[in-house]
Amino acid sequence: QVQLVESGGGLVQPGGSLRLSCAASGFTFSSYVMSWVRQAPGKGLEWVSTTNGGGDTIYGDPVKGRYTASRDNIKNTLFLQIDSLKPEDTAVYYCAKSGSGDYYYVDYWGKGTPVTVSS
Repeated sequence: QVQLVESGGGLVQPGGSLRLSCAASGFTFSSYVMSWVRQAPGKGLEWVSTTNGGGDTIYGDPVKGRYTASRDNIKNTLFLQIDSLKPEDTAVYYCAKSGSGDYYYVDYWGKGTPVTVSS
């Protein structure tokens, strides 16, 4: 049974930092591309980052420069470090597992961890 459990979200002041975690189980974590996706009220789903098995990451334009995704394949955990938080970072952040095949798609999501950036 694939499980993805996000944690680390909360209420943070603008300019602060957070590190989100996604604990993965039920599959060979190191073999799969992993992503972060977020959803803000009224804005829909937005791609944040995608990290391959070796830890190389590509980012969506809105988060470039302030977000850093990484992974620990021994601990089966995906991370997202967010620095210089802005109110527009407010969203529910989801960890997502890629499916298998020749193109990228998501086959499992976690339940999400909410991030609220406010003074």
